[in-house]
Amino acid sequence: MRHHTHPLLSPVPGTQRALESFHFGPDDAARRVYIQGSLHADELPGMLVAWKLKQRLKALEEAGQLKAHVIVVPVANPIGLDQQLMDIPLGRYDFESVSNFNRGYRDLTDAIAEGLETALTQDPVHNRDEIRRRFIAALGATQATSTYESLHLTQQRLACEADFILDLHCDFHAVEHLYTTPAAWPDFEPLARYFGAKASMLATDSGGGSFDECFTLVWEQLRERFGDRFPIPYGSQSITLELRGQQDVEHAMADRDAEAILDWMRYHALIDGDAPPLPALPYPATELAAMDFLRAPAGGLVVFHMAPGREVKSGDLIAEIIDPISDAVHAVRAEQDGMFYARTQRRMATAGMIIADVAGHHAHRSGYLLAP
Repeated sequence: MRHHTHPLLSPVPGTQRALESFHFGPDDAARRVYIQGSLHADELPGMLVAWKLKQRLKALEEAGQLKAHVIVVPVANPIGLDQQLMDIPLGRYDFESVSNFNRGYRDLTDAIAEGLETALTQDPVHNRDEIRRRFIAALGATQATSTYESLHLTQQRLACEADFILDLHCDFHAVEHLYTTPAAWPDFEPLARYFGAKASMLATDSGGGSFDECFTLVWEQLRERFGDRFPIPYGSQSITLELRGQQDVEHAMADRDAEAILDWMRYHALIDGDAPPLPALPYPATELAAMDFLRAPAGGLVVFHMAPGREVKSGDLIAEIIDPISDAVHAVRAEQDGMFYARTQRRMATAGMIIADVAGHHAHRSGYLLAP
């Protein structure tokens, strides 16, 4: 195991933060995996799973069983981790810029594409390596002007050469679910099975410039520009694993999740050893554009009638919003058949607030597909 410290741009004199990365396996391995936890710094299950993976990967490396180069960043957001307001951790948005830490990553496709056509050949491996080299150069030429941007660039530089990128998140109160692209689904469907994903939502571009898509969209866009003349493989496939809810920081759960990731790595021969037989997929993959955000029609107490993890039918009662002054009771119902997979932890809703998420089957949204 090699431990590297990556200083971030200091916001003011006398302060300093850094991203800490841990590297396992051969530096010259043919394949690379990047795993980070708690980019939203108040989502801590991923941090525990990343810590568990550190211990297991170290043992696998010492046993000579690790065939890939694996980078683990257990604390992906030291900025947000230090944001406390009146004893409440607030790690989803940057206090200075009011930006979501998992939005607005730089799209460097144009910089990579400049002059690329003359360097491409009919060899897909050469083309992949050339694009990666240009990706690294473009990131190296990009300068951060804030600590927030510095964090983004450091993460991108660490992950841009990885074949597989795993971003470990969680929701407020949820069952296991994930987000990835249709192109990456064949690679990650085994992980969905080992992980036990109750919802697997697919989108090529969800519109927010999230961490996972800042890599996959580069390859998608280059394939669109040059793929009719040159073979361009997917140099990076990314996934966001949602490790249930914010309170699910427990050894047993983290052990299970870490082992699911390692079994998936065995499945792809990134680790020596036989992978266990693939379990059944708990629920089929669906389009992210078919997912519904269920919102409170008015402010009031939130009283749920079911917990996440239930298949629902259109019209099923999921929650009520109760105004204790006017006695008004507003029903919040499923808008289509699907999987009710996540809900808010708050029990006082404001009008228009998202209170529940359902992975449906009827694609009806476009543009920006993510929560704020």
